[in-house]
Amino acid sequence: MKMLMNEKIRAAEVELTGLNGEALGIMPTAEALAMAKKLKVDLVCTSLMSSPPPCKLIGAGDAKKEKQQAKAAERPMKVKEIRLTPHIEEHDYETKQRQAEKILKAGDAVLFVIRIKGKEGLAAKELLERLVKDLAHAGRRAAGIQLSGKQAQVQLNP
Repeated sequence: MKMLMNEKIRAAEVELTGLNGEALGIMPTAEALAMAKKLKVDLVCTSLMSSPPPCKLIGAGDAKKEKQQAKAAERPMKVKEIRLTPHIEEHDYETKQRQAEKILKAGDAVLFVIRIKGKEGLAAKELLERLVKDLAHAGRRAAGIQLSGKQAQVQLNP
C-alpha cells in the first residue's frame, strides 16, 4: 500500500483526524493542507477505498514511523534460526546477540536452537534465559524455553 502525503492527495475533500486522534470532520483538501502547514505537520491519506478519503495529521517523525509500520504489516513475519552450542565463548555470544537484534529490528522472529549432548541441558537452558534477558529490549519470547531430547529452543518475536 502506497501512502499519499500532502500535495499528492487529489481528492476534493477529506475526512480529517487531528494529531491526537480527534475527529475534525469533512473539509476541503486545501483547508486541511493549510492546517497541516500551519501546525508544521504532514497530511497523510490512510485509505483510498472510501469517499471522502480518511486523512490524518501526523508529525514529521511520526510519518516515517507510520510508513515503516505499514510496510512491516504488509509482509509476513519470517522465523530465522540461529544455532548455538551450550559452551559458547563470550565473543561468539555477543556476535549471535547482535545478529538476533538485527533480525528482530527488521521485523522477523528469531528461533534460538541449541543441540544438547549428554548433561548439557541445564547449561543450554541458562544460555537461552540469558539471551532472552539480553534481548528483552528488541523482542519478547513467543513461548517458554522448550527442552526436548537432543535440543533446547526458544523463539523471540519482535
